[in-house]
Amino acid sequence: MIQPTASADQIADRAERVSAVIPAYNEERSIGGVVRTLRAHAAIGEVIVVSDGSEDATAEEARAAGAFVVELPENRGKGAALRTGAAVSHGNVLLFLDADLIGLTHQHIDQLLEAVVAHDSDMTVGVFDRGRGPTDLAQALAPTLSGQRAVRKEVLDQVVGLEASGFGAEVALTRHMKRNRYRITEVTLAEMSHHTKEEKRGLMKGFAARMRMYWEIVKYLTD
Repeated sequence: MIQPTASADQIADRAERVSAVIPAYNEERSIGGVVRTLRAHAAIGEVIVVSDGSEDATAEEARAAGAFVVELPENRGKGAALRTGAAVSHGNVLLFLDADLIGLTHQHIDQLLEAVVAHDSDMTVGVFDRGRGPTDLAQALAPTLSGQRAVRKEVLDQVVGLEASGFGAEVALTRHMKRNRYRITEVTLAEMSHHTKEEKRGLMKGFAARMRMYWEIVKYLTD
């Protein structure tokens, strides 16, 4: 794994515009911090939050933090949220981040953006390291499931069926990249993690949500 070292100002000086897109479902407790970190980064031209049928104050918290918010009337799944955010974005490069991140820094953003902005890679995939045991292990075993990635917009536009992929969105994107021999770069995101579904929704509801996520991924893989 490589560790890009360009600064935010160096990235911003290049002839690229970066749009950050965050799919979010009932993430009122964490979305504001993620948005504020992105808004303060010199290379980020806009922050778009797609509230995917949220039933809490996710949309309000995101707007208060400075994001442009798209509210979907019902939960349509992660793939649809990513496609919606990309459709309203203005950037040449899309930065996808989860809404429940813990420890996001400008250095992490630089790492995800550098190779794509420099045209050295078509997509970067961020893998947690030294964050928290469960999330580190999950991403080490299956880095293709990471929601932290940067990709050129024209590449994303070619992905067929993304809006119907649900939690298989990252798998769909990675599969498209590999089939078409695009360049993928993994970067290590040190000391970053995210809240687990069990922490956010309680043990039983969180476990049920996790099983639904795994089912959607497996379903996409076997279609």
